[in-house]
Amino acid sequence: MSVRRLSGRHVAAAVTAFALLAAAGQPAAAAVRHPLAQPPSVQPSQSQPLQNQSTPAQSQAQAQAQARGQGQGAVKDPVLDGLRGIVAEDGWPGALASVEARGGRTRDLVAGVAQLGTHRAVPVDGQVRIGSNTKTFVSVVVLQLVAEKKVVLDAPVETYLPGLLRGDGIDGRKITVRQLLQHTSGLPNYTDYLALENESDLHRYFEPRDLLDAALAHPAVFAPGTSWSYSNTNYVVAGLLVEKVTGRPIIEQVTERVIERAGLKHTYFPPVGEEVIRERHPNGYTPEDSGKLLDVTDLDPSWGWAAGQMVATPSDLNEFFTALLNGKLMPAAQLAEMKKTVETTDFIPGARYGLGLMSFPLTCGGLAWGHGGDIPGYETRGGVTGDGRAVQVAVTSLPSTEEQANGVMEFVDMALCATK
Repeated sequence: MSVRRLSGRHVAAAVTAFALLAAAGQPAAAAVRHPLAQPPSVQPSQSQPLQNQSTPAQSQAQAQAQARGQGQGAVKDPVLDGLRGIVAEDGWPGALASVEARGGRTRDLVAGVAQLGTHRAVPVDGQVRIGSNTKTFVSVVVLQLVAEKKVVLDAPVETYLPGLLRGDGIDGRKITVRQLLQHTSGLPNYTDYLALENESDLHRYFEPRDLLDAALAHPAVFAPGTSWSYSNTNYVVAGLLVEKVTGRPIIEQVTERVIERAGLKHTYFPPVGEEVIRERHPNGYTPEDSGKLLDVTDLDPSWGWAAGQMVATPSDLNEFFTALLNGKLMPAAQLAEMKKTVETTDFIPGARYGLGLMSFPLTCGGLAWGHGGDIPGYETRGGVTGDGRAVQVAVTSLPSTEEQANGVMEFVDMALCATK
């Protein structure tokens, strides 16, 4: 396969988009993007124009858009119309959403096509890479260890990983576990410094220590506890902490403590070397400088590791966040700590960050909780409310315009407000 040079905006900055932050090279509008904040057969890479090319297949996909318990009547459906709208208006190749109303009625909706240049429909509730949603799973494991009195939230990282964090303004004796999970540690963001210059680099394997070393070569962003800045490095350290305390791999701990406990059937943490998405899934794309889309469905997600490596379906994400907020994954005391939030910067107005969990205001009133994530190929957004509503949406490319970036979060807000 020929190697295309991928610009920092589309690879290095796309990596940084785990955070859904305004990152170097990303559109300025990322500042208002919400950080709800990474395949059976290998699909060949193929570039396609950014504009929507899916009109015939989109009709087919929409005709197959089923909801568990939803009929095929002619009643106006603002949520389905909204999903179709972001594909038609913002040029996403495909989109898939899961919407849960109070009482548990769930609808799984799709729009667009699963693969550009084909008429293949987006699989209903298909698997996607979920990027930084991984952080919430890892935070749950850490907080379970807190409940088991194996970790103390306000203890220094040095207690568990002696000598690991040293650098210019960086000292593990002064950074607490809470500050890692809350992004108040001041650790530099390793995804700002990864050397991913070519398409072939998306298949490179990174050890967790490679990611940490990339960060520690740079100075601290601020003194611990004095500010807030989203850094994927925090969750690499959290993953290493889990492994040190438990003596077991983070993949195993997330699987046994969270995925299995929550009853998630289509969610997994890919093992070392696995580049494919296991079950039915739409292809994922990344925009190139030319405006065309590069197929990046298959890649090595190791540079996400505990910050963004996982795969799930939209309905599984709803089930996970609902179980979490209903207290099924940790004791009440630890959930209360998780929901203690601080003010954020570079996010949507009113958004606040807890311990791997984010709250954001809805236009119809009240708060939603979630996380979200970006990884080359997929962007996921969503939220759950205290009264039982839940929405997750995934689109099959990273955004290249402000309108695309804002449109997905606007859909989440609309869907939560329209769902009763």
